Amino acid sequence: MGSKIFKTLDEQVEILRNKGLIIENPETTKDVLFRENYFFINGYRHLFMRSNKDHQFFPGTTFEELYGTFLFDRRIRNIMFKYILIIENNIKSKISYILSKKYGFKEKNYLDPKNFNQDSYRTKQVHDVLNKMKRQIRVNGKQHSATVHYLSNYGYIPMWILVKVLSFGIVSELYCILKPEDQLTLSENYDLDGETLTIYLTLLSNFRNLCAHEDILYDHRTQRKIPDTKYHYLLNIEMTDDEYNFGKNDLYALVIIMKQMLTNDEFRQLIYEVGYEIDVLDGKVDTVPLNNILNKIGFPDNWREIINIE
Repeated sequence: MGSKIFKTLDEQVEILRNKGLIIENPETTKDVLFRENYFFINGYRHLFMRSNKDHQFFPGTTFEELYGTFLFDRRIRNIMFKYILIIENNIKSKISYILSKKYGFKEKNYLDPKNFNQDSYRTKQVHDVLNKMKRQIRVNGKQHSATVHYLSNYGYIPMWILVKVLSFGIVSELYCILKPEDQLTLSENYDLDGETLTIYLTLLSNFRNLCAHEDILYDHRTQRKIPDTKYHYLLNIEMTDDEYNFGKNDLYALVIIMKQMLTNDEFRQLIYEVGYEIDVLDGKVDTVPLNNILNKIGFPDNWREIINIE
């Protein structure tokens, strides 16, 4: 495989034209490519290409459609990020309450290894996670106003303050090392079993990192899949080889997770915001049917109906 070399904006425009993309305003296109990066905009080309072999766009595909899809993905990513942060804050608040109430509010108490899963195969994981948390106390303890306040005035950082400086990834790992009864206390708050919440937190952390770094969202697939839910069944999502085609490890799986972890009002607002952006995209793209794009994202055609399922 030959090496990739630098291409000027004019050369980038010519590459797109040679692939059949209609560019009516080259100067505007070059300005977009300069601001947004050719590589990232080009990441959406697969939605508009006839095949992966000839790398040619469908006849009539315009740069405006390609860029409109890029902007759609950015806006959906920002929406999802906002609601993931709400769930993150809720999880941190609840897990700190559970641990503080049961084990104490000073780090020497709530970080005692005896308070966590005692299975021998978990020993190393417990040790690693607690060390990560202690490191966050050392690194961030003197950088955040709340932690500085508690350290200066009380000499310790309570759990409900510590969680503010912990990444969602570490909090997800923390949940994994809790004693089963403590996991159940939290998972039952969401009407979930402990294993399902473990999977949900893993996917939420994965999508959070993707959103925070402005990675391409629309065709992202996670390694782990969520268990089948009543939403898959009631939406009558199509199956292949006894596996649901949508809502397992794609963006719609994230929607299903949020259905179970946001309040009804929050989830309704999420669906409204996502629906608005999909309607905007529908007005910008003519070359490819909207449902083709939605299915690529992982959304079934009747994706909105989840809002009415209790």
